[in-house]
Amino acid sequence: MCVTCGCGVGEVKIKGEQAHTHDHVHPDGSSHSHDHPHDHAHTHDHADSDAHLHSHDETPAHAHAPGVTPKRMVQIEQDILAKNNAYAQANRQNLAERGIFALNLVSSPGSGKTTLLCKTIALLGQQAVAVIEGDQQTSQDADRIRATGAQAIQINTGKGCHLDAHMVGHAMEQLKLEDESLLMIENVGNLVCPAAFDLGEAHKVVILSVTEGEDKPIKYPDMFRAASLMLLNKIDLLPHLNYDVDAAIGFARRVNPGIHVIELSATSGEGMDEWLAFLRDGIAQASADRQQTVDGLKARIAHLEARLQQAQA
Repeated sequence: MCVTCGCGVGEVKIKGEQAHTHDHVHPDGSSHSHDHPHDHAHTHDHADSDAHLHSHDETPAHAHAPGVTPKRMVQIEQDILAKNNAYAQANRQNLAERGIFALNLVSSPGSGKTTLLCKTIALLGQQAVAVIEGDQQTSQDADRIRATGAQAIQINTGKGCHLDAHMVGHAMEQLKLEDESLLMIENVGNLVCPAAFDLGEAHKVVILSVTEGEDKPIKYPDMFRAASLMLLNKIDLLPHLNYDVDAAIGFARRVNPGIHVIELSATSGEGMDEWLAFLRDGIAQASADRQQTVDGLKARIAHLEARLQQAQA
């Protein structure tokens, strides 16, 4: 698994600037850290030091790293994921306090994520939307998003195969996120590693296009098990393909019986209304949850003030 293979060490860039501290774990269990400069100040509280959450050991990228016992490899993996989860929780709290609905869009390369995002932003109209783009190289997808008028920030992971919560937290700091808005995180194209890394999102949304195999859900079960929603994309191409939609959905539900499925096409617009309704419902719920928290705090303050007045009487 990539949490122990050493992928992407020292290569992460946000807006073209190298932005992370990395913990390196060696086969003997020893570790060291080295820093990369940030182009911004930290504005949210991290769970521990500013050490990069997505710690990798520097052993070759094999399933069984030479010199690392299975027990030690499990420990490294657990430590990395625990740190990531702490950063993810900080992201989630930050988003909840501001009533922001965040989604983590995951898929294999070529599923149509960026095209879907561009069409979605256009159809949402005046709704405030920001996008975090994850790719190994280039800023082409972020440029496409910005052309729609929405905010977008690019994270380049180098050899890294997924985003982690620490990267996303830094990207959130640089975006001018509006309260009660929509944040969509387009992960690196990969149906394996992103399944393990919580980013603080409300939902993972897995995109499967009809130009891929129907059996992707059972070939990559962790991703479809982690997702709340599957978008079956590019259905406008079905007349030209030998693709079994029922089989694809059946495989997804074999892995995850509760997964919701929307069949759509960003090109033709078919199914987009259902997708937009999902987004609007999520935004409204995040806003309502935020207001409930605010109301609860106000009620608590009023109660304490009343007790104070009684004590002073």
